Amino acid sequence: MNRLRYAVTLSYEVKDAMADFLFNLEAASTAHQFVVKERLSLPPAAEVARHADPVLCNRMFRVRVPRGPFVVEYEAMVDIDHRLDDGALLSEVPVAELPFEVWQYLRPSRYCESDRLMEFAMREFGNMPRGYARVYAIREWVRNHVRFLSRSTNERTSAVNTIVERTGVCRDFAHLMIALCRALSIPARMSSTLDYGADPAIGPPDFHAVVEVYLSHRWYLLDPSGVSIPTGLLRIGTGRDAADIPFAALFGQVESARPLVQIEAVIDAAAGIDMPVFTPKAISTW
Repeated sequence: MNRLRYAVTLSYEVKDAMADFLFNLEAASTAHQFVVKERLSLPPAAEVARHADPVLCNRMFRVRVPRGPFVVEYEAMVDIDHRLDDGALLSEVPVAELPFEVWQYLRPSRYCESDRLMEFAMREFGNMPRGYARVYAIREWVRNHVRFLSRSTNERTSAVNTIVERTGVCRDFAHLMIALCRALSIPARMSSTLDYGADPAIGPPDFHAVVEVYLSHRWYLLDPSGVSIPTGLLRIGTGRDAADIPFAALFGQVESARPLVQIEAVIDAAAGIDMPVFTPKAISTW
């Protein structure tokens, strides 16, 4: 088991009389991830409404605030009891056997134009044996053919843009891998997390995007950017692509500062809580 402690501070200046925010930055609770403790700090004048997605486990809150400075602070301690499986035993699920709720992760979405990448995906990966090995080969292709470059893309960059430009940030790596998987009829989706273990040379700790693929009737986690330690990736939001799970959606005239993010591993040998590590196993936190 691994234990992660993280903290996020988001600072804004509201220019309108009122502005609305939708946040998705609280740790999810799943069968393999447990929120030990958490704290959310908001201004007293903020009007707050909450929603928990019963299927995806996303925990969102909506806030309406008046003109002026607005700061959100959230911190949590999260335990992750990963399911670790032998990838060689995992198989792709025939489309006819997919649960109906998984079908949406086969379709093209805002940033993952899988219909435009089918020919490329079939040429590169169509003849490979099906299963985890093929999915991992897609992950490795994206990691090796796209250069990680901070602030090299924007909110309009899609998987097709990334395969042409061959540079991007974590969300671009994730969108490209998702699109290639869907082009091969492998359900894939995005999860938001934090970049635990990333090289400080690429910048301070930040939100991070990773991929989940559906194999053997379970979702498995992969990081196509390769910048983080896999067992240190805790789950925050899950959706079709980045359009579904922004950590903050703003409505109104608002100026925002760069998020301040902290994340660290907590060790408790007596409780069987170890440091996150790299592993050749297939990882699931669902």
